[in-house]
Parts: sequence; structure tokens; C-alpha cells
Amino acid sequence: RNFFTKRTKELKPAVQSAPGWKLFGKVPPRENLPKDSKIIQQEYEARTGRMYKPPPPSARRKNIEFEPLSTTALILEDRPANLPAKSVEEALRHRQEYDEMVAEAKKREIKEAHKRKKIMRERFKQEENIASAMVIWVNEILPNWEGMRATRRVRELWWQGLPPSVRGKVWSLAVGNELNITPELYEIFLSRAKERWKSFSETGSENDIEDAGASVADREASLELIKLDISRTFPSLYIFQKGGPYHDLLHSVLGAYTCYRPDVGYVQGMSFIAAVLILNLEEADAFIAFANLLNKPCQLAFFRVDHSMMLKYFAAFEVFFEENLPKLFLHFKSYSLTPDIYLIDWIFTLYSKSLPLDLACRVWDVFCRDGEEFLFRTGLGILRLYEDILLQMDFIHIAQFLTKLPEDITSEKLFSCIAAIQMQNSNKKWAQVFASLMKDNKEGDKNHSPAPKS
Repeated sequence: RNFFTKRTKELKPAVQSAPGWKLFGKVPPRENLPKDSKIIQQEYEARTGRMYKPPPPSARRKNIEFEPLSTTALILEDRPANLPAKSVEEALRHRQEYDEMVAEAKKREIKEAHKRKKIMRERFKQEENIASAMVIWVNEILPNWEGMRATRRVRELWWQGLPPSVRGKVWSLAVGNELNITPELYEIFLSRAKERWKSFSETGSENDIEDAGASVADREASLELIKLDISRTFPSLYIFQKGGPYHDLLHSVLGAYTCYRPDVGYVQGMSFIAAVLILNLEEADAFIAFANLLNKPCQLAFFRVDHSMMLKYFAAFEVFFEENLPKLFLHFKSYSLTPDIYLIDWIFTLYSKSLPLDLACRVWDVFCRDGEEFLFRTGLGILRLYEDILLQMDFIHIAQFLTKLPEDITSEKLFSCIAAIQMQNSNKKWAQVFASLMKDNKEGDKNHSPAPKS
């Protein structure tokens, strides 16, 4: 009863259009209509007898911060009058401590201001470089692609990263279309995938299809697996999850591919590759690049889980690992830490899951230029970047670290480490080392083959 004061004024009749929550079929009337700010101010002055003076414009803060912008705002004051005054020595000491604190704060602020200016200068410089590079790519390189793609000037410009506006076009040209896929062919396989989805929804599960006599090699039944993996593709972007603008598009590209290549089907990791292509290309062009990219020897070996080929790639990687990072190589050997523990995830997603998206796209730029060799060179660059940290870790911590790389990794640091990696062993390049491993394997198979029957 004491918590609520009695109403001294009669309630005004409710306005029919007044909004409010309907309670038991009735709309409670509003007690007070919205007042003007001047009326509220006048009522306040009449009630308190004080005039409200707004603060001067200079005293108002546009942005409220939870922390002071500067520690130099601290003021050195004497003790209150009701307390004993400071002694001369204490006052001098406090003054000296205060001056030192203010000077240190000023140094820190000047350093942070210089750092901010440096970041802004680098950002402006990067934007100018991208703009000038885009003009060169659009006006000079792309119209004369076949004649200029292998020139030293273009390769150097390529290394610096492709401008986002031409990235998709350059990727398409670099990957090529050896499979001769057309947009019409994509529509055919997409319609087939939609028919499969419809049959799945009608039959209930893909187990019914397998029971009906579907071949084990027929991996078109993996269409349902795509739905589970799409939600885990770049979850921080929220554009590929259900309800997002690219969810159905990603589903379509992956579904069409499983029907186009039932011998490969859908494998975890494909969604990341397709998603990166969708962000840079139109739907049909993304599918064409996706199918041709997965048809490359390295990707085909990994996505078809060809163990013998995968072991050759790991062996070739270790040759250059020992050549470039001998200390870390021996450290990994001491823990029996093999490349498959960390390389599989990197290769399956072409680093799009392991690295920040903008950095992964730059890795893709040079990968489209140099081919599979650059994927393994990038892996060695990552190991070189974190060599000092990895040398202090044991097996479990190394595996955990390489599975989830730090998020603050920058393109400048990584690409400087990649540039320092020499892809040459005993005057043999990557392709030659890999070819010799393949040759040794074939000769070994011949030596271990059973003798012919008489």
C-alpha cells in the first residue's frame, strides 16, 4: 500500500487509438501524453526552485567512453581542509611522482598516435596499390591474357595479391576449363540433384536408396551430408548458414558436383572451397572452376582418399621440410609427428578454414599461379613463421596449435616466410622430387610383384 501513491487527479478518458497491451479484452488508458522537453524543464524548475543551466558546448562529449581517453586528465590536488596538510617533503615527492606519471602517459599517447598514423598510412598505401593494380589488370593483362600471364612483371604483380574486383576472373582463367563444362551442363546436374533431394524427402533417408540396390561407388547418396556441412562453413560470416543469402547457392553447387562426379561424391572440406569460389564468381562460373580445381592431381588424390598418392605428397613435403627447417624437422621426428596430422586439413580446404579469409584468398591467388607446389610451400611458410614457438612444444600442443592457427596472422609476415622457403633439393625442384618418388614406388612394386607361373 505504501509503495504506490494515490492518484490525486482523475484519469482522462482513453483515446480509442491509444496503443497499449490488451488485457482481458480491455485497453488500459494512458495516464499522461508525451510531454515536450521544454514543459518538463519548466516543471523541474518550478518544483526545485533551481534554474537548469546546460553545459557549454565544449564541455559536452560526443562519444561516451568507459575509460578516460588520457591519464593526463588526472589532477594533483591538496588534501581536504579537515585533514592535516602535507609536509614539504611529501608534497615535493607527490609532485615528482605526478610529473613522472603525466610524462609517461604523454609518451604512451604519442606512441599510440604514431602507431595509428602508421596503420592509416599503410592502409591508404594498400588501397592505392590495389586501385593502381586493378587498372593494370583490367586494361593491360586481362585483354592479353595468354601473352602476358607468364611474364615476370605479371608474376610479380600476381604475388602481391589480386585486386578483389578481378580475382574471380583471374582464378577462372588460371584454373582453366579442361573438362569443357558449360553453364547448361551445370543446370542439368543441378536439376538431377534437386530430383535426388526430392526423393530423399519422400523416402526418408539415403539408407533406403542403398537398400534398393545403389552401388557403393555411387556417392550421389552423399547429398544429404552436404546439409550438415554447410552450416559449419565460415560460421562467423553467417551468410552460408540456413536463411543466409548464399546458403541455397552453396547447396546447389555442391549438390550438382556430387551428381557430376559420383565417383568422388561429397567430402568434408569441399564446402569451404566452393564457398570461396561463390564469394568471387557467379554461380555457374563457380561450379566450373570448382569442378576443374578438384580435378587437379593433388586435389583428386586427397578427395578420393588415394592413400598411396597422399603418402607421396607427404614424403615430398618432408624432403623440403628437412631442407628448409632442419631443427624443427628433427623436433617433429623426435615426437613421431607426421605431416598428415596437420597437412590434411590445410590441403582439403586449401587453407580457407585454417587462415583468415582475406589471407586465404591471397594464398589462392598464388596457388592459381604456381599450382600444387605452392600449397606445400605455404605449409612450410607457416611452420617457419612459428618455428620458435613450435620448438618449445610437445606432440599434443603442436597438434593443437597447427589445427587452430592464431587469428592475428598477417599476410606480410606469412608471405615473407613463404618467400624464404626454397623449393629446391639437390638441384631438384618440387615436380622432379615428386616424380622420383613416384618412380621409386613403381620400381618397388615391380620388385615385390609375384613371379610368373611356369
